[in-house]
Amino acid sequence: MLKYKRILLKLSGEALIGKQGHGIDEVRLLEYCKQIKEVADLGVQIGIVIGGGNIFRGLKGVDKGFDRVKGDFMGMLATVINGIAIQSVLESIGKQAKVLTAIRMEPVGEGYSKQKAIESMKNGDVVILTGGTGNPYFTTDTASALRAVETEADVMLKGTRVDGVYSADPEKDKSAVKFEEISFDEAYKKGLNIMDLTALTLCKENNLPVIVFDMNKQGNLKKLILGEKIGTLVKN
Repeated sequence: MLKYKRILLKLSGEALIGKQGHGIDEVRLLEYCKQIKEVADLGVQIGIVIGGGNIFRGLKGVDKGFDRVKGDFMGMLATVINGIAIQSVLESIGKQAKVLTAIRMEPVGEGYSKQKAIESMKNGDVVILTGGTGNPYFTTDTASALRAVETEADVMLKGTRVDGVYSADPEKDKSAVKFEEISFDEAYKKGLNIMDLTALTLCKENNLPVIVFDMNKQGNLKKLILGEKIGTLVKN
């Protein structure tokens, strides 16, 4: 039995860097796409929001003299590049995928609408939602929460390189404690870096559960879909 029938999968752009230190690691990208196809083949409807930090991150650009708005638009374009890469690899392994963009840019991808996204998911396409929200000053975390709510996803799955939410950064603090489950309010009070405040509030207000898990471990995505407790559940 599938625990979730429609999901929004949030992936960070940095995750695609893999071992090469920059850009897109083809091995990591293929691993992700195989996991996505495996779940899609079970009948799960999938929307994906991918970040662009492996190519350009707007806020880092500001530190180097870029205008914030222009920097954010560059970051949005980076998410489109990553989205096309995911689409290309998915199609190469036999899974139809569609890129929708928050800013119109045919023929790169079709303009986003809720109706188009849901219809494509129902038709069996993996729908890759790129360009963030289409507006500067919003992160891809916020875009993920927004698209998850709009497409009526059962859950938002945040694939990271760590296996859940910890009391501190487990890569820096060996005494960090992992949470199996935590509320949005508690996460906010503890100042946990799950996602930005706008995204956290959007999920809380729309009662959208979030699961933070290790996407780099093969098979984790399928385990989640089948109801196995993986990562950390964040909910009201």
